[in-house]
Amino acid sequence: MTFQIPGFEKKTVTVPSADGPIEIACQLGGSGPPLLLLHGFPQSKAIWHRIAPELARQYSIVVTDLRGYGDSSKPHGKDDHSTYSKRSMASDQHAVMQLLGHQQFFLLGHDRGARVSHRLAMDLPESVLRLMVLDISPTLSMYENTCMEFAKGYWHWFFLIQPEPVPETLIGANPEYWLKNHMGRHAGTDVFDPACWLEYLAGVSNPEGMHAMCEDYRASASIDLNHDRADRLAVKKLRMPLRVLWAEHGLVNKCCEPLDDWGRVAEEVSGKTLACGHYIPEELPVELLEEVKKFFR
Repeated sequence: MTFQIPGFEKKTVTVPSADGPIEIACQLGGSGPPLLLLHGFPQSKAIWHRIAPELARQYSIVVTDLRGYGDSSKPHGKDDHSTYSKRSMASDQHAVMQLLGHQQFFLLGHDRGARVSHRLAMDLPESVLRLMVLDISPTLSMYENTCMEFAKGYWHWFFLIQPEPVPETLIGANPEYWLKNHMGRHAGTDVFDPACWLEYLAGVSNPEGMHAMCEDYRASASIDLNHDRADRLAVKKLRMPLRVLWAEHGLVNKCCEPLDDWGRVAEEVSGKTLACGHYIPEELPVELLEEVKKFFR
């Protein structure tokens, strides 16, 4: 690793945390209002390569690897999974933006990065001017409304949360098979740039990285739900404008009601489906660019 986004500068930002110093790998490009892009599982900041150069014409773009992913630090998870809570991962990203001089910024997240974005915007609302999330409903809502179709389609949610080292060992026996099965069933593997695919494969082939990814999911099924329930109990909602885009051919569209789900945790929500599968930034970059420019202008 690392996939290089054309015209972008590589940078590593070290941020403090309860787990010790965390190095967050970044690529920076462009000028204008700051916009932070956060990737999902089991990928890296490379997912943005088809839209980041164009966005850099209007924005100061920051693309990062989440804690546990890509070239960022991969500390071993604690028993309570707090190391990979969305609160911890969001704190990393907020610190990166502050250290880069961006006190307030726009925020766009896909998949797990969208869950980190949700927590960042909830915990530190003064920093996030506008928020866009791709192909998710809130974690608590998705777990509470799990149905047979969701469980069959998103079975990895329930596999990856099994105790260490069960999923790590099984995936580690054949990482490439796992990756082709997981990503291929959502969109087919031909939608990914070959260099990006090699980076994603390197990520799941790294035992520390695979452990971190499992911990990300274990946190979502435990400590993250506690944080989400605390927000609900306090009637705490996202105050900034929120735009939700989800895949017409994905399970979120089949099993969730994204606008209603987000309406329960946010004050101002809009959104629509896009005619693609789960990996929106790589499957439908032109349409996503149009949406991003319109919402963050």
